[in-house]
Parts: sequence; structure tokens; C-alpha cells
Amino acid sequence: MSDSSGFSLPKDSSRSPGSSFARSSRSSRSTPLELIDQCLASLPEGDQRIPLLYQLRHRLVEQATFSQQQEADMKKMQAVIEKLTAPANRIGTLVGQPDEGVARIMVGGAEYYANVDPRIEGDSLKVGHQILVNEAYVVIRSLGYDRSGPIVKVRELLGDGRLRIDQEAGRQGILIQRADDLARVNLKVGDEVRLDPTHQIAIERLENPHFQSHLLAELPTVRWEHIGGQQEAIGAIRRSIEYPLLHEGLFSRYQFQQPKGFLLYGPPGCGKTLIGQATAASLGQLLAQDRETSTLPAEDQAQHAASRLPPIEGGIFLHVKGPEVLNMWVGESERIIRDLFLQARQQRQAGKLPFIFIDEAESILGTRRAVRSYNVANTLVPMFCAELDGIESLSQVVVILASNRPDMIDPAVLRSGRIDRKIKVGRPGRKDAGEILRVYLTVDLPYASKDSTGRGAEDETPVSQIVEGLLENLFQRSQENRVLAIRLRNGRREILYRRDLLSGAVLAGIVRRAKERAIERAIQAGDRDHSGLTLEDFVISSNEEFKESEIFPPDDSAEEWLKLLDYHPDQVVGVSSLQPGKDEEEHRTSQIV
Repeated sequence: MSDSSGFSLPKDSSRSPGSSFARSSRSSRSTPLELIDQCLASLPEGDQRIPLLYQLRHRLVEQATFSQQQEADMKKMQAVIEKLTAPANRIGTLVGQPDEGVARIMVGGAEYYANVDPRIEGDSLKVGHQILVNEAYVVIRSLGYDRSGPIVKVRELLGDGRLRIDQEAGRQGILIQRADDLARVNLKVGDEVRLDPTHQIAIERLENPHFQSHLLAELPTVRWEHIGGQQEAIGAIRRSIEYPLLHEGLFSRYQFQQPKGFLLYGPPGCGKTLIGQATAASLGQLLAQDRETSTLPAEDQAQHAASRLPPIEGGIFLHVKGPEVLNMWVGESERIIRDLFLQARQQRQAGKLPFIFIDEAESILGTRRAVRSYNVANTLVPMFCAELDGIESLSQVVVILASNRPDMIDPAVLRSGRIDRKIKVGRPGRKDAGEILRVYLTVDLPYASKDSTGRGAEDETPVSQIVEGLLENLFQRSQENRVLAIRLRNGRREILYRRDLLSGAVLAGIVRRAKERAIERAIQAGDRDHSGLTLEDFVISSNEEFKESEIFPPDDSAEEWLKLLDYHPDQVVGVSSLQPGKDEEEHRTSQIV
């Protein structure tokens, strides 16, 4: 059976009204492509209408694809239009989160209680973060901490975690809160922190560059055995520093207070800096050994409890070169001194024994003068004295000063109760010079198999032969060893020999020159296995060292130069050179005759 259009209707044995209604219901829910597929399935194979239905189906598929592409392009265009026409999101700062899903924010200088987008994870929002808020003031995103902001210094730590910071001169300080990431950081008074753009939250602690420039990461490695001679100075400083700290209970029973400061003075190159380094290294090692092998006695524990200081667990070395403290800006030098002592106190509270070693101390602690213009010594010296024994006590902090000119240091610094011990590091004698040479001339150095001079006994080692031969050459009062002629006020003339100007640095220079000669000789001869150091190398090096070391100052500086040589110039009228090849020109001093 076929309809008027020529299509054959499928045969169906069931002609009931119910089945017809079911078929029409299914057809109404089908898409045009599905209806075409049903028609193709119902037609017999080879029917002429099948190609027409395939063409129709293809056209419908193309039309549907084109419509979908147009719809996607339209959605993209609408999204672009929405972005271009949407209002800008505001940037604010998260001040707090009083409840879940609610945030206390600051936007444009005003505070708001705003809702938080539930799609934001709770851990991604922290106090101090920059946030995005939409036009309804809903927090929609966290931007993290801002990378810029003002830097301030902490003045006071409050119990609830807030900080009091310094403002500009003439303005009152303000209280700020900490960011979440800064809440667990152990801040100290004097630390520098960076604020957020609202100036209400501290978001980062900054390292103080001045502290890092003075603090040595590790204690020096110099030991007492590395210093030749100077046994008297070494014994004095060990008794003054090591005993009170290693035997606190005994010293507390005698009510003995440890000296606060020490002055190492003497001519240049005699080992003042080495002694300071060895003091820190040796004491740190002894404290570590004492902590590992024993516990503190009950009396020492009571002493620590009374002083509210933790037991000493090691040492730390603060090395300050005097001239680096000086600064062109008024008040900056004083701030460096204040920060130096502040760090020493903080290190002691952390269980470390701090050593403050100030080299060339006369450059910053010179005698004050009554002048109308600004003089840095007039403010640096009072600042140093106030930090040393001011109202805030300096407990268990070792201060060591080193100076070539102790006469230039202000008397207020050197008085008892501040710098209690003055230890002179003098020029080495013959025995001390031998010990210094043996520090540098170790047995593993290459020495000549036989000394060309023939000096020394048969059973002496090469080191002993070289040391004894060099000492004999240096300490004899011969014509070749004369260095200076000093004319006194009474007309008498004194001669200074090489032994009178000897120092550890000079001996180290002689050894270095001798090694250079031996190396050069081995290279030139091509014999690196059998060549070695000889006494002749050291004698020639000694002549070269003293010849190059003599540089006379102008006449008006001769008096100061003599003080550096450890020669008191009160009775000196003139100084002249006696070195071979030098003109015997007399340099007059500035003494009034």
C-alpha cells in the first residue's frame, strides 16, 4: 500500500489505535536525522528513494554543523564583549577572617566585611595577602603578598603578637599586626620588617646588612699552638677569659666578676689579631668539650637561673675593623655601634658566647676634643661606654680591643670597669722568634740535604740548623744589622739593630721570601726533587725584607712613627737611617728642645 507521494508504507499487522499513538509519540521525540535513518532502514535494498534520503541527510548534517559553529562563534563574541564591558575588579588587602566565608578587607582606604567566593580554598587566603574583589565586593581571588612596601624597624614586641614600630622623627610610633607567615617568626627588637601597602601589616622580615658584615659564620681556626712566642700575653688573656667562664661556680663563691673588656696593644705585626682569634677559637672548643663530657654543676645552674641567661653552648665571633664603623652621615656610626652590641646581647640570649673584636680601635675610640664643629669621637666614645656599662647590663660578652697606639684611645674607655685588662703584645725575643720560625718551618717542607754554610751540629735537624743560623744572624749587633740612629736631647746617640725592630710579621715575610727563592731555583735548574730550603736563602731574604721595609716618614711625623716602633720619643731629637746604600739624612722630631 502506498500514499499519494509514491512512498510505500511499511506493512504492519497491528492496526490498533494504541500502537499508532505509540509510534507517533516516539516520532515526535526523534531528531530529523533519526527519522531519516528510520526511513532508510525501512526501505528495501535497491529502492530509488534511498539516494535522495542520503542527500537529504547529508544536507541536514552540514546545516547542523554550520549552526553549531555559528553558535560557538557567537558565544566567544559575547564572552569578549562581556570582558570588554565588565567593570574592573578592585585590589584590596585581607586584614582578617572573623568567620568562615567572611573576610575583613581593606579596599581604597576603607574597611569592609565581605563574602568569600566558596570556590576559593581556605588555605589560599592569608592575612596580608592582596585580593581581588568584584563589583559586589566579594573576594574572588588571592594574589599573594605584595612585593613592595615601606621598611620599618621594630621598637617593641607586644604579648599578643602585635609590633610597635618607629616612625619618622617627631611622630608617634604605631602598632601593626603580623601576617600569617610572620606570626611564627621569632622577631627581636631592632629587626627590620616590610609593611603591606596599607601600612597595617608586617609581611616580611629583612636581614640587617650591618649584622651580616660583622658576624663570622664560624669561629676562627687559629689555635694557641699556631702562635709562636708571646707566652706572657697568652697566659694573661687565658687566665682572664677562660677561667671565669669554665669555672663559674668557683668564681661566684668568691663573688668575682668577669672583666668586661681587654686591650691588646703593641707594635704592628706582633700577633694581636691572632691572639684575639685564638681566644675565640680555643674557648669555643673548650666549651663544646665541657658540654659533651659533663653537665653543669648545681651552683653553675643556679648562677644561670639567677642571671636569666641560658647555659653557654658555643661561641660566636663579631669582627669589626675600626675604620669601617666611620660613616659620613651624622648618627650612622653611632647606630652601627649600637647594633653591634644589640646583636651581641641577642646571641648571648640564644646560648652563644659572643666575642666583639675591634681592630684598630684608636680610629673610632680616640680621645675626645673640645671643638665647636662636629667630631665623631665626641659621640662614638660616649655611645661605646654607654653600651659597655650602661643601664642595660652587658653580661657575659667578651670585648677585645686591638690597637697599635693605645695612647690615642680615650681614657674613659680604658678605665677600670670597662677595659679592665691591658695586655701588651711586645716584640719577640730570641726564644720567641725561634718559636715563631718553627711554626712556619714544618718538617714536611723540602730542605737541602746539606747546609752549604756548614753550621750546626751533626745531629741537628735541617729545621734546627736553619732556625739557629737565622737567629744568630738577626740578633747579633753587627755593622750590617744596624737600622736606625736616634739622637737624644742630651747629645747621646743610640743605635737600633734589626733585633729591636723584629716582629712576627717580619719573620713570616722572611720565610715567604726564602720559599720563593727555593722555588725559583728549582724551576730554573729543573730539579724539583733534590732542591730545598737552605740557610743562605733565609739570610738573603732577611736582608731583602729589612731593606724594603724601611720607609721614613716626613719630619713632622717622625714622633708618631717612633711610637709605632714601640720607642718612646720624649727625649728624641732626630732619627737617621743606617741601612747600606741609604743617605744618612736625619729626620727631626717635633719635640720642643
